[in-house]
Amino acid sequence: MALWIETKVRFDKMMENGTVKKVTEPYLVDALSFTEAESRIIEEVTPFISGDFTVSAVKKSNIAEIFRDDSGDKWYKVKVNFITIDEKTAVEKRKASYILVQASDFKGAYDNFIAGMKGTMADFEIAAITETALMDVYPAKLTSKSDNG
Repeated sequence: MALWIETKVRFDKMMENGTVKKVTEPYLVDALSFTEAESRIIEEVTPFISGDFTVSAVKKSNIAEIFRDDSGDKWYKVKVNFITIDEKTAVEKRKASYILVQASDFKGAYDNFIAGMKGTMADFEIAAITETALMDVYPAKLTSKSDNG
């Protein structure tokens, strides 16, 4: 299972009106540790940022899964409650989970979430869908071990 770590990068950004403003942009990185997440985000953003920048924050995210849609340019966080019934007491229990969905708008986020959940046997309800400030999401880079011969 992926461990998603939120990183924040602080740098000087050229605004549309030509002024330079110091901004902090959040990114999500799939990494095994904070150290790896910091290293990965530096590697990913270096080609796109001119000048100095700092990784100003690194923290564990509560994202359980990600549904990608490359036609979307925004990231939405869906709080979903999985519903189970306690066998002994017959009481409904809800366990919250967070899924990040890529989409171009709110309706697209809902549709992509529902499509991603197709085939799920568990009962669930959507508790919330909120647009995030995330600029991008970087999944793990899986390197295949090739034999040289």
